[in-house]
Amino acid sequence: MHKAGLVLAALLAVLQLGACTPRQIIVDGLANELASQGAGDESDLELLRDAAPFHLKLSESLLRQNPGHRALAESVAAGFTQYAYAFVAFDADQIEVKDARAAENLRQRAARLYARAHHHAMTALERASSGFAKALASSRETDWPVLRAEQVGLAYWAAAAWGGWISLAKDDPDVVADLPLAVRLAQRAWVVDPDWGQGALTSLLGTFEAARPGGSQKQALAYFDQAIAQSGGRSAGVLLGKAEGYAQPAGDREQFESLLRLALAIRDEAGSPLTTQNEVMRRRARWLLDKADDLF
Repeated sequence: MHKAGLVLAALLAVLQLGACTPRQIIVDGLANELASQGAGDESDLELLRDAAPFHLKLSESLLRQNPGHRALAESVAAGFTQYAYAFVAFDADQIEVKDARAAENLRQRAARLYARAHHHAMTALERASSGFAKALASSRETDWPVLRAEQVGLAYWAAAAWGGWISLAKDDPDVVADLPLAVRLAQRAWVVDPDWGQGALTSLLGTFEAARPGGSQKQALAYFDQAIAQSGGRSAGVLLGKAEGYAQPAGDREQFESLLRLALAIRDEAGSPLTTQNEVMRRRARWLLDKADDLF
């Protein structure tokens, strides 16, 4: 049965059995099913865009009823982060030249979605370890939280959403001031599983290092190159990370365009969990190549 069919079947089960089955069992079952559904192998971005709002709202509703469900919290945080990046913020980038006000409105919406994703992820981390946020913000390294292996994905999406939110909140100093905490969270996750996401976590550290005040471009480059090696040539995202995070700020148009073309050349195997991410990044790579004259 198609994944959407499984969800529908589960919803019907709630209607049919809700009177005689303990509510929490049904909620847990739905949460498990929704958490297991990724859009990672979907190549039709317009279909995904149309379907995502329903899936996100349903998942978020279930998460509110079952806030301790780590896998569902990770799925919800990932979903809101990816939707904000792939559709809302990208729409803003595309229309900015023609309609700056509409672009700004979209960026404000994307910032709210990133904040929402960050909230869900951090809430789950806090529930698993009371005082997590306070420990992360401590000035003493000995206080910083230690993540378990199964929490690395949750921490990644919390940090990635945080970074997206910060990048769009330049007029909100309280949000921008949290950048060191987002970096710290990503670093804590990286200590536990540096290979997570086939280079995605390492690439995020590269982006943070390149963007933070006083960051080392040499260290950022090392992170980006490590991420590309970890991906084994299968991730367009890590290539765009280096293109936009390192080559573009360095004014290296040749390297910038080379990385984008490498991303476009990636061909996904059937069922690859990177298919959706790669399609999003290939679309962005084509747009960036078209805009290269304006960027350099």
